[in-house]
Amino acid sequence: MSSNVRGHRFVLGLYVILVAAAGTAGFLAGTFVRDLTAPRFLFVIPFPATPVGFAAYGALTIALVLGLPLVLVVYVSSELDDDAV
Repeated sequence: MSSNVRGHRFVLGLYVILVAAAGTAGFLAGTFVRDLTAPRFLFVIPFPATPVGFAAYGALTIALVLGLPLVLVVYVSSELDDDAV
C-alpha cells in the first residue's frame, strides 16, 4: 500500500472523527444547557432546540466548514504538476 493511500485514509478518518465529535458536543449542549434558542443552519434552515437538533446542527456545520477547504485542497493537489518548473 502506498503512503498516498494511507494519507487519504488518515485524513478521511480524522474528518469523520471531528464531525462525530461536533455532533456529540451538540447533543451534550442540547441536553445539559437550558434556554437555548433554535439554531439555523446557514442562517436559513431552522433546527429544533432539542439534543438531536443541536447534534445535527453541530455535525453539519463542522462537516461544511472542514469539508469545503478539504475538497479544495484535494482538487488543487490533483491538478498540481510536480514536474513543472
